[in-house]
Amino acid sequence: MPGLFVTGTDTGVGKTVVACTILRGLRGRGLDVGVMKPVETGVGAGGPLDAKALRAAAGAIDTLEEICPVALPLAAAPAVAAAEAGIRIELSWLRERFKELAARHEWMVVEGAGGLLVPLSSAATMSDLAAEFELPLVVVTRGRLGTINHTRLTVETARARGLPLAGVVISHADGPLSAADSANLAALRTWLGDLLTGELPPLAPGTSASGDAIDLDALIQGVR
Repeated sequence: MPGLFVTGTDTGVGKTVVACTILRGLRGRGLDVGVMKPVETGVGAGGPLDAKALRAAAGAIDTLEEICPVALPLAAAPAVAAAEAGIRIELSWLRERFKELAARHEWMVVEGAGGLLVPLSSAATMSDLAAEFELPLVVVTRGRLGTINHTRLTVETARARGLPLAGVVISHADGPLSAADSANLAALRTWLGDLLTGELPPLAPGTSASGDAIDLDALIQGVR
């Protein structure tokens, strides 16, 4: 099953915006793309908002419960939020839910929660879930100071765990950068080289990134 697993260097880095941009690009090429947000935390009365955004971007007819099978109210790491809700997240169960969705579509785009080492349970992390789904990673990182360390840690963790990398996308979810941040980010771009497959500018609420912000051809090549 061709697809991508969108992860991040941190929470709030813009994973959903990047995933939605990828989804719109794939749909624009005529592909039938399924989407999944296996676990979403901080879910209020409005439901899982990330999953809803992904569903809309994919034009999916799958139910929200299929797209986001674990929706938890506490805004914390999945293992913590699950414990608060009195449940345990099982990788095998999520894998079966993924297979059911994937069987209906040509492609799958999955968005994780937090970063690769965020705990899903006492025995599993988000990286274990990515390995179960067998999808190449798209790592989303922020532009501000600290991004070099966070990005390199994430890339090295992926490589150490044998997780294939389709690319890295820089997201300016925090808004415009200072001169120091910009110089720091330039160094990261140099280090990433061909791994850098996109950069999303600061976006006003409710607006979408243009399709050319992400090199979709490079990501597709990374899948192959």
